[in-house]
Amino acid sequence: MKRIYSVQVENRSGVLCKVAGLFSRRCFNIDSLAVGETDDPAVSCMTIVSSGDARTIEQIEKQLNKKLDVIKVKTFDEMGSISRELLLMKVKYNKSNRRDIMEICGIMKAQIVDMSKNMMLIQMCDTPERIQLLISMFNSISVVEVARTGTLALQKCNETD
Repeated sequence: MKRIYSVQVENRSGVLCKVAGLFSRRCFNIDSLAVGETDDPAVSCMTIVSSGDARTIEQIEKQLNKKLDVIKVKTFDEMGSISRELLLMKVKYNKSNRRDIMEICGIMKAQIVDMSKNMMLIQMCDTPERIQLLISMFNSISVVEVARTGTLALQKCNETD
């Protein structure tokens, strides 16, 4: 069972360490973590993706709510939210695989954002599952480096908002 936590915290040094420590002490796993300032410079939003059984998921939310630096905790399931991740991937290319790389990028809606004589830098913003699919499609091509942001998510819009 996978759950996405959107945690608004005070934008101060040490808060990330405290939240990560909570997960570490309780042996909860963090699948993905992304942190950034919100429209209010005093508040940051942590998007944490974690997995576990129903009891673990409930315990994570309760423990997060106990933290003094935590302002608000929202939980999303994968169906009730929109999630995106950014991928930057550097691949080595040659004359024989250049066309294949460009075709895969076109099919997956990834962009080639930088290029040199034998390297391409590919960018993709999509769901974590599609990001993983793109990476697996490049298994036969020489991947040099991969950087991923981690999941960002917001609850889907509904008529009562």
